[in-house]
Amino acid sequence: MKNKSALHFAQAFGHEASDKRLDILRRIGEVGSISEAARSASVSYKAAWQALETLSNLAGSPLVEKAVGGSGGGGARLTQAGVQLLEAADLLAQARAQVLSKLEQRSGNTLNLSGLMGLGLRTSMRNQLPCQIKAITKKLGTARVQLELANGASLVSKITTESAELLGLKAGMSALALCKATAVTIGAELQGANSLNLVGGTVLNTTPLTAGGEIVMALMPGLKLIGFSAGKEKLIEGQQIVAAVDESALVIAISG
Repeated sequence: MKNKSALHFAQAFGHEASDKRLDILRRIGEVGSISEAARSASVSYKAAWQALETLSNLAGSPLVEKAVGGSGGGGARLTQAGVQLLEAADLLAQARAQVLSKLEQRSGNTLNLSGLMGLGLRTSMRNQLPCQIKAITKKLGTARVQLELANGASLVSKITTESAELLGLKAGMSALALCKATAVTIGAELQGANSLNLVGGTVLNTTPLTAGGEIVMALMPGLKLIGFSAGKEKLIEGQQIVAAVDESALVIAISG
């Protein structure tokens, strides 16, 4: 029988064992203070709390508890689950480094290893597009992250500033742009608000071949976007089309 109270390592780590959330957890263990850990990790106190809440939810167990005493009269310390999570993170990081080193040393390797981060993701979001972060603009608690796809197309993702801090987003980083197929509207001509990302391509195929059906859109060879046609128009294979997705529907994932 499966132990319901077992620590869920796989869920807490997601697709990468090393991230800002684990860094914050590690710093709390070292300094015994959430606020001090936040300052040393260069994130806000709110972002640090968000990191702890997310990790605890995913791990299925509290990772930090209040500590009595100290220069400030109290602080925070890691629970046994928190200690175990960091130990597992170190082991996974070592194993990952060994695997990537072996792959990189193989002759004739044609894979873009940094673009394989999506292999560790199990999500309902069918659109997972490798991209590069070009710029980040922060305003009123939100961050607009400009992303560039391999074909040069530009997308923007709107996230909270806390999420941007915890991901450690910087210009030049590789990332994945994720969105659900149902969040993508495709048509021959589309217009919308400033919050809409518009990207062009051609119809690769439609399923079914009727108006309002699912469409696979080719952005370039090897790069596809899946969505649904707008209105009653019937699109045909090879036709020039435009896809629209709202900035808030675009999710960013990184490999660390």
